[in-house]
Amino acid sequence: MADIVYDDYVDITDVVCPVTFVKAKVALEELEDGQILAIRMNDGESVQNVPRSIKEEGHRVKKLQDNGDGTYTLFVQKEGD
Repeated sequence: MADIVYDDYVDITDVVCPVTFVKAKVALEELEDGQILAIRMNDGESVQNVPRSIKEEGHRVKKLQDNGDGTYTLFVQKEGD
Protein backbone atom coordinates (compact mmCIF):
# COMPACT_ATOMS: atom_id res chain seq x y z
CA MET A 1 0.00 0.00 0.00
CA ALA A 2 1.31 3.43 -0.92
CA ASP A 3 2.19 5.84 1.84
CA ILE A 4 -0.24 8.64 2.51
CA VAL A 5 0.98 12.12 1.60
CA TYR A 6 0.49 14.46 4.55
CA ASP A 7 0.63 18.20 5.07
CA ASP A 8 1.97 18.32 8.62
CA TYR A 9 3.42 16.00 11.26
CA VAL A 10 3.35 15.91 15.05
CA ASP A 11 5.17 13.48 17.36
CA ILE A 12 3.31 12.88 20.63
CA THR A 13 5.41 9.96 21.85
CA ASP A 14 6.89 12.13 24.60
CA VAL A 15 3.56 12.86 26.36
CA VAL A 16 0.76 10.85 27.98
CA CYS A 17 -3.04 11.04 27.85
CA PRO A 18 -4.86 13.40 27.91
CA VAL A 19 -2.04 15.66 26.70
CA THR A 20 -1.63 13.43 23.62
CA PHE A 21 -5.04 14.45 22.29
CA VAL A 22 -4.51 18.10 23.22
CA LYS A 23 -1.28 18.24 21.18
CA ALA A 24 -2.95 16.47 18.24
CA LYS A 25 -5.94 18.82 18.37
CA VAL A 26 -3.73 21.93 18.42
CA ALA A 27 -1.80 20.63 15.40
CA LEU A 28 -5.07 19.96 13.53
CA GLU A 29 -6.28 23.49 14.25
CA GLU A 30 -3.27 24.82 12.33
CA LEU A 31 -4.34 23.04 9.13
CA GLU A 32 -6.80 24.04 6.44
CA ASP A 33 -9.89 21.91 5.83
CA GLY A 34 -9.01 18.83 3.77
CA GLN A 35 -5.35 18.78 4.78
CA ILE A 36 -3.84 15.68 6.38
CA LEU A 37 -1.95 15.48 9.67
CA ALA A 38 0.34 12.56 10.54
CA ILE A 39 0.43 11.89 14.29
CA ARG A 40 3.15 9.60 15.68
CA MET A 41 2.16 8.06 19.02
CA ASN A 42 3.06 5.24 21.36
CA ASP A 43 1.18 1.96 21.47
CA GLY A 44 -1.35 1.57 24.27
CA GLU A 45 -3.65 4.23 25.65
CA SER A 46 -2.87 6.77 22.93
CA VAL A 47 -3.73 4.35 20.12
CA GLN A 48 -7.08 3.66 21.80
CA ASN A 49 -8.03 7.21 22.75
CA VAL A 50 -6.61 9.61 20.17
CA PRO A 51 -8.35 8.15 17.06
CA ARG A 52 -11.68 7.98 18.92
CA SER A 53 -11.37 11.57 20.14
CA ILE A 54 -10.36 12.77 16.67
CA LYS A 55 -13.51 11.17 15.20
CA GLU A 56 -15.64 12.72 17.93
CA GLU A 57 -14.26 16.12 16.89
CA GLY A 58 -15.60 15.48 13.38
CA HIS A 59 -12.35 14.73 11.57
CA ARG A 60 -11.69 11.72 9.34
CA VAL A 61 -9.22 9.00 10.35
CA LYS A 62 -7.60 7.87 7.12
CA LYS A 63 -5.25 5.19 8.42
CA LEU A 64 -3.57 3.86 11.55
CA GLN A 65 -0.16 2.46 10.64
CA ASP A 66 1.89 0.18 12.89
CA ASN A 67 5.50 1.36 12.64
CA GLY A 68 6.84 -1.92 14.06
CA ASP A 69 8.80 -0.17 16.83
CA GLY A 70 6.12 0.26 19.50
CA THR A 71 4.75 3.37 17.82
CA TYR A 72 1.91 4.05 15.40
CA THR A 73 1.26 6.81 12.90
CA LEU A 74 -2.30 8.06 12.63
CA PHE A 75 -3.25 9.91 9.45
CA VAL A 76 -6.14 12.34 9.97
CA GLN A 77 -7.91 14.56 7.46
CA LYS A 78 -9.18 17.82 8.89
CA GLU A 79 -12.89 18.32 8.25
CA GLY A 80 -14.67 21.67 8.28
CA ASP A 81 -16.50 22.96 11.33
